[in-house]
Amino acid sequence: MVCVPFRLPRALMLLAGFAPLLVAAPASAADTFNDAQRAEIKGLVREYLVEHPEVIAEAIDVLRERQQKEEMERNKSALKSNSDALFHSKGDPVLGNPDGDVTVIEFFDYRCGYCKAVAPHVMDVIKGDGKVRLVLKELPILGPDSIMAARWSLAARKEKAYQPFHTAMMKYKGTYTAESLGKMAEENGLDAKKIAAAADSDEISQILKANMQLARELGINGTPAFVVGDHLVPGAMGPDDLKELIADARENKAK
Repeated sequence: MVCVPFRLPRALMLLAGFAPLLVAAPASAADTFNDAQRAEIKGLVREYLVEHPEVIAEAIDVLRERQQKEEMERNKSALKSNSDALFHSKGDPVLGNPDGDVTVIEFFDYRCGYCKAVAPHVMDVIKGDGKVRLVLKELPILGPDSIMAARWSLAARKEKAYQPFHTAMMKYKGTYTAESLGKMAEENGLDAKKIAAAADSDEISQILKANMQLARELGINGTPAFVVGDHLVPGAMGPDDLKELIADARENKAK
């Protein structure tokens, strides 16, 4: 049992004695006490914290846990209010099992190194499970090259060749230009000129605009970012973590 010095309860008693004033009066807490009382309280608190620094670590842990819970609640609320845009947008490419019992949503940028790194792991998990619907949200936030790449990819979707073109784009390590994108299109059996023309369509502009707006609504400011069930996960995620989230979403859906 830890023995607490008498001076701490004394300080607390002093604070408690003035608590009604703190609630009723509009003045700040500091203005409630006279100079001598403020000096004594500060001294007692400082002495206690110096003697028991572990209290600071405990307070930080409590604060961090509280903030995490608040953030989770905000995320859940944002996901719920944007459910249609997340899960049922007709402009989004869908891979995996289109009739899957769990949906995984990924916001990504073709120029994002982390997106490229997790791409094969994500696809391995989706294929291995067999019952997951993967919704890909093009979020080109890393400059004009990213926007061009996203436009070409969505144009390839119109030709029913999104998946092979998407895979090729994720594996590509060079700069995205009209020439490099055209070459990838030709390598995947597409007409580069046709894709280039389609890439500038208003329809694709609206899809990208909607994705940007949705990302802002959810507080997503980087890629990759995943939504699985009622969880919003910013940043790269390993296959085991993704499997765990899928299992959790499946279990909660069954309840």
